[in-house]
Amino acid sequence: MATESFGFQAEISQLLDLIINTFYSNKEIFLRELISNGSDALDKIRYASLTDPTALEAEKDLYIRIVPDKENKILSIRDTGVGMTKADMVNNLGTIAKSGTKIKLYLKEDQLEYLEEKKIKEIVKKHSEFISYPIQLAVTKEVEKEVEDDEEEEVVEGEEKPKIEEVEDEDDKPKDKKTKKVKEQETTNEELNKTKPIWTRNPSDITPEEYGSFYKSLTNDWEEHLAVKHFSVEGQLEFKAILYIPKRAPFDLFESKKKRNNIKLYVRRVFIMDDCEDLIPEYLNFVKGIVDSEDLPLNISRETLQQNKILKVIRKNIVKKCMDLLSEIAEDKDNFAKFYEAFGKNLKLGIHEDAQNRSKLAEFLRFFSTKSSEEQVSLKDYITRMPEVQKSIYYLTGESLAATRDSPFLEVLKKKGFEVLLLVDPIDEYAITQLKEFEGKKLVCVSKEGLELEETDEEKVAREAEVAAFTDLCTVIKDALGDKVEKVIISNRIVDSPCVLVTGQFGWSSNMERIMKAQALRDSSMSSYMASKKTLELNPTNAIIKELKRKVAEDKADKSVRDLTYLLFETALLTSGFVLDEPTSFAKRINRMIALGLDVDEDEEEDAEPATEAPAAEAASTSAMEEID
Repeated sequence: MATESFGFQAEISQLLDLIINTFYSNKEIFLRELISNGSDALDKIRYASLTDPTALEAEKDLYIRIVPDKENKILSIRDTGVGMTKADMVNNLGTIAKSGTKIKLYLKEDQLEYLEEKKIKEIVKKHSEFISYPIQLAVTKEVEKEVEDDEEEEVVEGEEKPKIEEVEDEDDKPKDKKTKKVKEQETTNEELNKTKPIWTRNPSDITPEEYGSFYKSLTNDWEEHLAVKHFSVEGQLEFKAILYIPKRAPFDLFESKKKRNNIKLYVRRVFIMDDCEDLIPEYLNFVKGIVDSEDLPLNISRETLQQNKILKVIRKNIVKKCMDLLSEIAEDKDNFAKFYEAFGKNLKLGIHEDAQNRSKLAEFLRFFSTKSSEEQVSLKDYITRMPEVQKSIYYLTGESLAATRDSPFLEVLKKKGFEVLLLVDPIDEYAITQLKEFEGKKLVCVSKEGLELEETDEEKVAREAEVAAFTDLCTVIKDALGDKVEKVIISNRIVDSPCVLVTGQFGWSSNMERIMKAQALRDSSMSSYMASKKTLELNPTNAIIKELKRKVAEDKADKSVRDLTYLLFETALLTSGFVLDEPTSFAKRINRMIALGLDVDEDEEEDAEPATEAPAAEAASTSAMEEID
């Protein structure tokens, strides 16, 4: 039979050379591509058999077979599907991703690892484990067989051969025959993809044990999953997916340099990648699972996804299903408590980053409060407990529950019976700045200026009178502190404490300022314009403030007022959550107060130090005598 040769066009040859050296930097992809092409050929013959039953007469079994030949350095890939006709060959020569019947690859010296059984199995498991048709590997093994010893069978020439009669009794077998063991090379076809894709099945037919087994094989997690969502999307876009939420967070959940491999992407059951950043937002990086698309376009090498609308639609659907899954977990209080302990930070990161789903994510937030310090509450629970006169959701950020629980900022709110949320996670500061309101209720920070509390007409008149009465004291204290504070005013938020320091409405809170100062790689210039000017608020009903008012009325230049003002300012810094700029100066003031309380003259302290040991011994003796008495 005469053969005909058809060559590539020049530009196609150049293109193929470019593809081989550029796109296929990962050499193992070639095997995935050839298996995928074989699967396409099998699809083709299977569809053809629906209308033409004779299509499967030549070969009824549909499979893909890989045959490594180490001796000749050839890797063969054969399928029992429909190959290309002569017309197909002419038309498609140089066209990528067209299937054939048998392909032989002649491997170079540096690619001989692809003839190894272990390497082939590894590639098939990674990329083609869920192909619909059996993928067989021709495996050659040395086996030991037991054969009859020929020497025992030799007979003398001319000697009549003994007659052998067949008997039905199986136990009546010749026992005097000798055998020997020989080693032979045996080739068998081993199926590499026995695991069937669970996501292609009906969810109602899958048991919890099957979901659990698939989760462990997918993630290598030794624990069971917390929740699972199995769904499919049909219509203009078709894909199937299974999403899992683990029980615990990995230790490197927020490691920025970690390769993300939470969602595995398949296209028609062919593995494409497990680090597609456009498939799911970063804050949901704890969600594990697979997505199998029927119509997601790929580039020539199937390695890099094209950034298009289809991928965006898949992402949108995945996020929506994740929200549904979180809602299902939230129905079980104990399960949600476990989830929130592990992944609460992720939800708060989502509040900060995902404007589209912010209101939905806010439903899952949980915080401690002044009325619930043992168990965290949701914003919905908070709203149901609000008194009718309360119009806003109040919160306070701080370093810890201990630091916020008795903060002076809470005094008047506690007195009015208003609940205040205590936000003690550093990420709360970032999240809450984006969450302006919840279900129509404005979120208000009680440590920032502009706190508006509901008051009666009588309370309003009384407060205006106090403001007028303490004007001189506010002026003197502002002059003493200079640019350390922007202004000094009479407070409506404290009941017992003498004073507090509040920050501007749009700048950093004291807690945020502390967090930013702790950043190792922070931009120092940011502190200059983001750090709020402080406002010192005085409590007009506090005895200390009243006495200072009296002293200022008698003598505005009283030195003690200045010293006490600095001490009040520095204690207010601490109780309001700030860090002291000059802790040594503060310590000296406290020491002077201690000395004053003990009636000790600081100038005489040095003379008092070299006291003899005898008086000390005498004092000890006296003390002992008192104990005896």
